[in-house]
Parts: sequence; C-alpha cells; structure tokens
Amino acid sequence: MKKTGKIKTLLIAGAAVVGLSLPAMAATTITGAGATFPYPVYSKWAYEYNQKTGVALNYQSIGSGGGIKQIEAKTVDFGASDAPQKPEMLDKYGLQQWPMILGGVVPVVNIKGVGNEQMKLAPATLADIYLGKITKWNDPRIKADNPGLSLPAAAITVVHRADGSGTTWIFTNYLSKVSNEWKSKVGNDTSVQWPVGLGGKGNEGVAAYAGKVNGAIGYVEYAYALQNKMAAVLLKNHDGKFVAPTAENFQAAAAGADWAHAKGYYMVLTDQPGANSWPISGASFILMYKSQTNPAQAKEVLKFFDWSYKNGQKAAMSLDYVPIPASVVKLVEDTWHKEIKGTDGKPIW
Repeated sequence: MKKTGKIKTLLIAGAAVVGLSLPAMAATTITGAGATFPYPVYSKWAYEYNQKTGVALNYQSIGSGGGIKQIEAKTVDFGASDAPQKPEMLDKYGLQQWPMILGGVVPVVNIKGVGNEQMKLAPATLADIYLGKITKWNDPRIKADNPGLSLPAAAITVVHRADGSGTTWIFTNYLSKVSNEWKSKVGNDTSVQWPVGLGGKGNEGVAAYAGKVNGAIGYVEYAYALQNKMAAVLLKNHDGKFVAPTAENFQAAAAGADWAHAKGYYMVLTDQPGANSWPISGASFILMYKSQTNPAQAKEVLKFFDWSYKNGQKAAMSLDYVPIPASVVKLVEDTWHKEIKGTDGKPIW
C-alpha cells in the first residue's frame, strides 16, 4: 500500500485500524508517540497483542522529536526515539531508556532504468550529494563506482525529513562520521539545516516524495523501502565493502554492541567495522518515567513490551528488523525492576 506524507496514528481496539480518529476504546489502552522508524513493526505487534489480550495501543507516528516532547510533557505513557538520549538528558527528566528493535536506514533512489540494489554509493559521494555538491546522476564520481550502470544526465533531487526525526539523527550521525565537511557545516541532530532538497514528514513522507519525483534520492527505514518497492542502494561500509541492506547486515553492525556497559543504553551503531556491516544501522528506543503515578497503567505498558520482546521476533524479521538479543532483553527487564517504580517506591515489574 502506498504511504502518504500524513502523520500516522496506530489504533488497535478490537481490530487493526491505521490513521483514524479515536473510536470507542478497549477496556485498557496504552498510549505512545514518536519514531516513524519502528512504526511498521509496532503496528504488527499491537494487532497481535490486541487479539490475545484485548489491550489496545494508540501510537502516534510523529517522529522522534515529537515523541520526546510528548513524554516530557507526560501526555503519553511512553515515548519512542531512534536518537538515543544521553544519560544526562535522562537524568534531567527522570526517564528510563531501553532499545526495542534494531534496523537500518537506507538511501533509496528513483532513477529510470535503475532497479533495487543496482546503484553503488561511496560514503563521501552520498555526503556530497546531500551537501549539494554533486547535482547530476552521471557525475564522474557516481559513474566510477557504477561502471556497468546506465546513468542519465538528470538532476538529482534530494529528499530529507522535514520533522524532528531519529531517522535523521542516525543518517546525519553517519554522514558526520564519513565527511568532515558535513560534520562542520551541517552536523548531527534530529533536525538540521539541510543545504538542499525537499522535506517530507515522517518516513512515510520521504518515501512518498522519493517515489514520485524522477531523479530523487531519499533515506528511509528499510521497511518503508520494502513496502513501497523502492530502489535501495548498495553502500560502501567501514571495511570498504559494498553491502546491501538486510537484517543479517544490520545484525552484523550490532554484533559488537556492549549494551551491558552502555549507560542508559546509549548506543550508536553507524559506520561499524565488519565485512558485512550495514553502515547506517541503529536501534529504536523507548522512553518512560522512572516514577509512575499510575503503576497499574505503567505495568500494562511493560507487559506489552515484554510480550513484544518474547513473541514478536517473527513479525520483526518479516519486516527486516532485527530483534533485540535475549541477553539484552534480560538486562532491560532487570532495569525495569530496579528503576521503574510507583510513587511509593515499589517496583512495578
């Protein structure tokens, strides 16, 4: 199904409904808002969980920046962000953070005659396209990495996120690592001053623009590339190998992650070493308050995430996400017990 650039709201209340206003709720409804990166898998998990428990999930896919604002304002039970929050930010607001799913951000192109995983891009080339320094698809630097590919003299239309976005945080973190010019001129954040291009809201909006505009290049979470049948590129990774975006290659990037020693589970997975590592990999995180005024509601939230960890692997892998390893799940749930409590100081989990 072709996605639009509109904000998506996931509502599960007896059936899977996407993008509708609130109908009559199930007896228990948990609320969240934030990252569009994990939206496809959260949608699947929520539907399956609702069928088994009757508990509904109302999740607003509004971007990581919006999710952080909503959890800080305490208007939702949990926030979701693809940009890991640093320990000092978590301490400031009294929040707990944990990784929920792993995946990859994927550059996609819309060039007549160029199919999925046919174009190769080197890191500096991708950065210079987004800096506006490379403006034609038949640029010598692009041609050098694609000797067998027929490339037109068409203008490149850069597409980027218009909203505060963890997907953008991951993407610009990568560009800052592979391009000193990008690092100094633009930098790494959920929202940046883009040198060139069109802005779309959410992964959905970028996918929609990139799918419609001839000569476009955009970046989306991999599930959006799959669902919209977009042409993903091969990227040269840290070890100098051109690799495809796959669940196995996202997992390769995460293989060296030491979650046990990552304070507040702060972890960045871009430009990781390894022959098969996809260079723009990342985790998506959940944010909840440590002190909960409604322990029963908070427990329902944790029960949903516990179920998703332990029963959602098949759904995650069907969308080319990577489930969080069982050893990390154990760490996370130990953290829930130690850190997330009612106002009376009693553990909720």
